[in-house]
Amino acid sequence: MNLYLQKSGYDTIVCHDGSAAIDLIQETKVDLVLLDIMIPLINGWEVCKLIKLEQDIPVIMVSARDMVTDKVAGFDAGADDYIVKPFEPEELLARVKARLKPHNPNQEKREKILTISNLMIDINQYQVRIDGQVVDLKPKEMQLLCFLAQNKNIVFTREQLLEKVWDYSYLGDTRTVDVHIKCIREKLQNNSSDWEIKTIWGVGYKMEVKQDV
Repeated sequence: MNLYLQKSGYDTIVCHDGSAAIDLIQETKVDLVLLDIMIPLINGWEVCKLIKLEQDIPVIMVSARDMVTDKVAGFDAGADDYIVKPFEPEELLARVKARLKPHNPNQEKREKILTISNLMIDINQYQVRIDGQVVDLKPKEMQLLCFLAQNKNIVFTREQLLEKVWDYSYLGDTRTVDVHIKCIREKLQNNSSDWEIKTIWGVGYKMEVKQDV
């Protein structure tokens, strides 16, 4: 994997345990992290959480663990992508390229604070409040909620949400979306009749908002 990336023109640094990886990322500018789950000292899930607490670096988890629960755990830890071993080098390179796409200046035009009735999403602070109380959402839960709020009253299939929020065509189990929606609902405990994350049976989900809100 390392040699293939180098042959493709990328500069790479290899760390053999989680502690060394954390130290390196704190001391060196890194554009992307390929992270195995089963590494010594600090496992990949914990390393990913620590990275995301301090820096907004794309993280692609690389693992032989292919259960849906493993993938969900990776995304809950903040991973931006998850690739299962064995894989073709071309697939890895495609995912690396997708994560290293140049910053899109049009993204700056998006609203930085979204307010829908009793729900406030502060994109700058990566913070969600409902009825004034801060709600602790994991990174992918936050991104999924934000995407639905930015596209209120539009129905998205599970496949579309995986592509838009996880930013690639997901070939695995779409129950990943269901798990994240369930967690968001439980954490928000929304009592407002002005909006809801609504299940459209047989299709997917939407953020349904009253037109006058």
